[in-house]
Amino acid sequence: MLKQSLRIIQEEHSALAAMLRSLTMMVERGPDHEPERYFDVLRAMLFYIDEFPERLHHTKESQLLFPKVARVAPETLAAIEQLEKDHSKSEAGVRELQHLLLAWELIGDSRREVFESAVKRYIEAYMAHMSLEETAIIPVAQKVLSEDDWKELDAAFATNCDPLTGKYPRDPAYDRLFTRIVMSAPAPIGLGDA
Repeated sequence: MLKQSLRIIQEEHSALAAMLRSLTMMVERGPDHEPERYFDVLRAMLFYIDEFPERLHHTKESQLLFPKVARVAPETLAAIEQLEKDHSKSEAGVRELQHLLLAWELIGDSRREVFESAVKRYIEAYMAHMSLEETAIIPVAQKVLSEDDWKELDAAFATNCDPLTGKYPRDPAYDRLFTRIVMSAPAPIGLGDA
């Protein structure tokens, strides 16, 4: 049976993967004749990525999960080193995307290609990162960590409450963000006009 903290990690990965796929679809679709709505939705998506995975999810993996696994499964050290490098670059990466999006919005189409290329690289790297965690760390953690380790991890990850997983009561502060993305993004990404 999968431990609560690992289930939360996988749920958060699923929510983030869905957001990244939606971001890809939005970028491929382009602004069409509604650039204000387009840029608004992309800004909200990037804010979500910066707010939840970067600030909550990664921090607990780096400070709690990875050290515990490394302590008892040294064969995971290369994967953990790669994951930590990814974590250290990821927050700066999403901030760069926010800047590049703003540059495209304010300066114009001369900045579009740079943004689109950066988004593609970021998403590919993020998907590879989550895959590495799920193949190299989670199965090992499930086998080697103690019950005391799991109590600490489960308690820590239970406080994340990512609203996009659909598992937790929605925090009113983030409900507006989620609603903004879903109601403004065009179908099939959200419920807005196609």
